[in-house]
Amino acid sequence: MKKFLAGIAAVILLANLSNADAKSKKSDEKIPTAEIEESIHARGERVFPIGRANTTYAKYFTGRSYVAPIAMGEGFSVMNVTFEPKCINNWHIHHGSCQILVGVAGRGYYQIWGQDVVEMQPGDSVIIPEGVKHWHGASDIEWFQHFSIMNEDSTTEWLEPVDPEIYDNLPKG
Repeated sequence: MKKFLAGIAAVILLANLSNADAKSKKSDEKIPTAEIEESIHARGERVFPIGRANTTYAKYFTGRSYVAPIAMGEGFSVMNVTFEPKCINNWHIHHGSCQILVGVAGRGYYQIWGQDVVEMQPGDSVIIPEGVKHWHGASDIEWFQHFSIMNEDSTTEWLEPVDPEIYDNLPKG
């Protein structure tokens, strides 16, 4: 537990350090770095590394997403996940770890099965308990970044897509 808490402290410290330039990363897909940064900076927020196109899990997302490792080791991982507007992931369950989501930039949502959808903004955080069905992603008009903090040996069970009616009934703009 001490190592995990130290990791969380490290993530907070990273928020105050300069970031690697996402443009220097190689990728098969041209990342719309300028568009993402402009949208986030327009809100007066800071940009964390965007990373690489999330091609491995793309079939479980409704649009483009990008993943950047922020910190790994000592039994946990911190990933920055960037979602384009209207991009959300399928319902899923994490085994072997809870998942902590920390809003970094933009505006997004998450929902735990059987509960209401909750808006996330920078600084908001939530703990999704281990084994609980949920989804998360961006609003309809804004890019969204969140840190995902989990045990590094956990697994994800991907499930069905979110009913479009749930997302379509969220507040617009």
